[in-house]
Amino acid sequence: MTIFRDRPLVLLAPALLIAVAGCSSADDSATVAVPSPDAKTAPVCRELHRVLPQKLDGRSRNDPEPRSAYTAGWGNPAIILRCGVVRPPKMIDPKVAKGDDPDAIAGGVDGVDWLMEKQGDGTWRFTTAGRRAYVQVRLPEGMSAQEEGTAVLTDLATAVKKAIPEGIASMR
Repeated sequence: MTIFRDRPLVLLAPALLIAVAGCSSADDSATVAVPSPDAKTAPVCRELHRVLPQKLDGRSRNDPEPRSAYTAGWGNPAIILRCGVVRPPKMIDPKVAKGDDPDAIAGGVDGVDWLMEKQGDGTWRFTTAGRRAYVQVRLPEGMSAQEEGTAVLTDLATAVKKAIPEGIASMR
């Protein structure tokens, strides 16, 4: 029978349309990779999730998909928090410690130390330092690290200090 051989695109087009329609969503929440913290880190990450603020820099809580105790989000486009991530390589880069890396800066906000990294797409990522879990916050495109980033980290400081004890995080 040659009917299928002569018209593969005719049959493929409706299947693709159905697949694309099934994947689309009216939900504006972001999708992020959920970290897999180790047994020591998971409980403090769950505690952080419990004490996170409902508003961050004036943005309402809008957790990403899939829902997890290790992720949170605010606004649209979302500011994304992930707890229990692996240590970023720049965390131990001597260039960063000396201030010689233009895309990574170490500093502190309200008693929480952070590594600030400019990503290849121009966005900013912050990762806690000196805490028993690495907490990572990613700003959406268009948010400045200096102004809005500082406000975001200030709003998160109380929750991080309450839930994530000072210390050395797992080396994963």
